[in-house]
Amino acid sequence: MDTLLLLKAAIMGVVEGLTEFLPISSTGHLILAGSLLGFDDAKAKVFDIAIQTGAIFAVILVYWQRIRATLVALPTERQARRFALNVLIGFLPAVLLGLLLGKAIKAHLFTPVVVASTFILGGFVILWAERRQQAAVRIHAVDDMTPLDALKVGLVQCLAMVPGTSRSGATIIGGMLLGLSRKAATDYSFFLAIPTLIGAGVYSLYKERALLSAADIPLFAVGLVFSFISAWLCVRWLLRYISSHSFVPFAWYRIAFGLVVLATAWSGLVTWAE
Repeated sequence: MDTLLLLKAAIMGVVEGLTEFLPISSTGHLILAGSLLGFDDAKAKVFDIAIQTGAIFAVILVYWQRIRATLVALPTERQARRFALNVLIGFLPAVLLGLLLGKAIKAHLFTPVVVASTFILGGFVILWAERRQQAAVRIHAVDDMTPLDALKVGLVQCLAMVPGTSRSGATIIGGMLLGLSRKAATDYSFFLAIPTLIGAGVYSLYKERALLSAADIPLFAVGLVFSFISAWLCVRWLLRYISSHSFVPFAWYRIAFGLVVLATAWSGLVTWAE
C-alpha cells in the first residue's frame, strides 16, 4: 500500500485519539484534517468512523477495573444493574435519531464552514456552563445518577450529530448544565462513549462494506493503532487535568480555531474541501 496513504492514516488516527474525548469535536477536526490532507473521499469517511473504535479501546483499558467489577456484579448487585441501565438509557436516543436523521445530516452538514460555526457556538456554551458550574452541582459521582439524568444526557448527546459540536463536549458540558459535577459528567461521557462509538463503527463498516476490500486492512489497522495510543495518553491526561482545572481553555480554543477556519475560507487563503 502507498506509504503516503499510510502516513495520512497515522495522522488521522492521532487527530482522532487526541480529540475524541476532549470537548473540541473529533469529527470536526477529522473533517478539517481530511480536507487539508486530501483524505476526504467516501472511503475516508468510513475510515473516520471506524478508527473511533481504537479510541474506545483506550477508554476500556483506563476504566477496565470499573467495567470488570460492574460486569461481575450485574447478577447480584442493584447498584451495578442501575449503572448499566443508565449507560443503556443514555445510549438509546443517539441510536434512534442516528437511524432517522444520520443520512440527511451527513449529506448537508459535513462541511468545514458548518464545523467552524459550531466550534464557535460550542465555545460560548462551555464558557456559560463553567460560570454556573459551582451553583448547579447536585450529582458528584456517576453512581448518584438516576435514569432520568441518564436520559437527559443521552438526549443532549444527540446534538453531537451536527459536526463540530463534539460528542464529548455535548455530554460533558450538557451533564454539567444538568447538575453533574465536572468529574461525574466526564466519567459518564467516557462510559457512554463505549456503546455509542463501537455501535457507530460497526454499523458504518457494515453499511459501507461494498467500498472496502482486504487491501484496506493495513490502512485501517494503522489508523486504529495510532488512535488507540493517542487516546490512551489523552484520557489519562484529561482525568488528571479536570481534578484541578476547568474547561475554559478548550472554549477559547474552539472559538479561536473556528474563527481561523472561517477567515481562511472566506479569504481564499485555504481551500477547505466541501
